[in-house]
Amino acid sequence: MKRISIVIPMFNEARHIGRTLLAAQKAADAADVECELIVVDNGSEDHGPQVARQFGAQVLVLPGLLIGALRNRGAALATGEWLAFIDADVEMPENWLSLLFELESRAQADVFGLDLHTPAQAPWYADAWQRRTLRPASHTLHSVQWLPTSNLLMRHTWFEQIGGFDETLRTGEDKDLTMRLRAAGARLMAVNESVALHWGYEANWREWMGKEMWRQGSHLQLLRTHGYSLRLLRFPVLSLLVWLLDFLAVSALLDGFPHHAAVMVMITLLPGLLLSLRQSLKHRDILLTLQLWGLHWVRLHLAGAAFILSLCHWNARRPARG
Repeated sequence: MKRISIVIPMFNEARHIGRTLLAAQKAADAADVECELIVVDNGSEDHGPQVARQFGAQVLVLPGLLIGALRNRGAALATGEWLAFIDADVEMPENWLSLLFELESRAQADVFGLDLHTPAQAPWYADAWQRRTLRPASHTLHSVQWLPTSNLLMRHTWFEQIGGFDETLRTGEDKDLTMRLRAAGARLMAVNESVALHWGYEANWREWMGKEMWRQGSHLQLLRTHGYSLRLLRFPVLSLLVWLLDFLAVSALLDGFPHHAAVMVMITLLPGLLLSLRQSLKHRDILLTLQLWGLHWVRLHLAGAAFILSLCHWNARRPARG
């Protein structure tokens, strides 16, 4: 019988961890595989560790570590031939493992992730932001260059081959890991025949902006690790360009050239529009296009700020929630 080890990093997720563990176990039962649940807690201040133990998980309490280190510590205990990583606030569908095991048995890929969506009660900005990553239902399998670790499945040997997660990255460790897997010869596949649900959606604007600011803080480290490729450079450069245009607009306004300032402001809107169109056309939803346009405009400004701060060696820490 196959055996899978599922590693789940956690910080203050008592509301969600029970649901996450129960769904993971149901998926293992449906696929008829032995399941080892490993929760690596980053020093939670709620009763999440107790809840995890009640659902049969082995719990490690390791406060103060970054997210990559938490996942590596869990993987070090894993005894399964298969290794999965899921976030503590993600509910996997019951056919998760049976679907992906079948794809792997047909030699279609080596590393897999399901598309992620939000529950119906999520606010519009959290829903729109998640929908941008969803792929058309008519195309259920997609070869990709990297995968997020909200849910990730591979044979344990692939993880060992590349040496696990980079423990120095505050964020972006998922992109780094899966890019190294791809460079080592692994085929990465995103699957949307079924979707996972992200219950830890951003409940307010402050939380959404805080998470995006945090997520954008890894660009400089990724560039140093993987080289200054166009793929990694394009978004930081675009965000800095938006900041430059903002500066020019303010300068033109102060110098008494309001028309020039207006032109600069209009130009700053174009990158967000292009990003929105690229991600929303597949959905054929004009409201989603407009929503993503505004969200991308905000995100570009947050990314520029995060990149500048990283250049200045800013190193704000955030608990590794998972």
